Amino acid sequence: MRVVQNTQMHIGEVDVSRILLDPKSRDDIPQVLRGLQQLYKDPATRAKLFQLLDSEIAPQIDKRTGRPGMTLWSIFVCGVIRLDLNIDYDRLHELVNQHNSIRQMLGHGLFDPTSYHHQTLKDNVTLFTPELLDKINQIVVEAGHELVKKRFVGGICGWFSESLKDRRQHDRRLAVCMC
Repeated sequence: MRVVQNTQMHIGEVDVSRILLDPKSRDDIPQVLRGLQQLYKDPATRAKLFQLLDSEIAPQIDKRTGRPGMTLWSIFVCGVIRLDLNIDYDRLHELVNQHNSIRQMLGHGLFDPTSYHHQTLKDNVTLFTPELLDKINQIVVEAGHELVKKRFVGGICGWFSESLKDRRQHDRRLAVCMC
């Protein structure tokens, strides 16, 4: 029985859109998690992504019966982390079981003792085929283009002051219009 995402949150669990990530961190993990968070915040992109994962990951298996496995969101997060950080399954195993921000992104609260076994991660993350990754990439690129369109509506034009060594002299120049 595989679900896209658990609908009922547990005590101590934080919604993915409300996870606090350090914006000043220069490490690669928070950058990847911010990207995942942005995908999650956009309902249209999230729906496309979940529909794709639901139809492509083990389509021949009945998802309504059987034991509960990893959610599709958890498989997606683990797959993205493994590919973006270019890590092996041993490091992925350590990160998903010990790194607090990643555990929050996977949907585990502070009081959730759930841990992932090495073989479980390997079996589920290998479900990402190159064809599936190409389809996911198309969804992510479309979402990125929409995000850029929303941010730069109307363009950025204006004047700025460029001060020289002598503070009395100011040269006002027209900024480049980014439309």
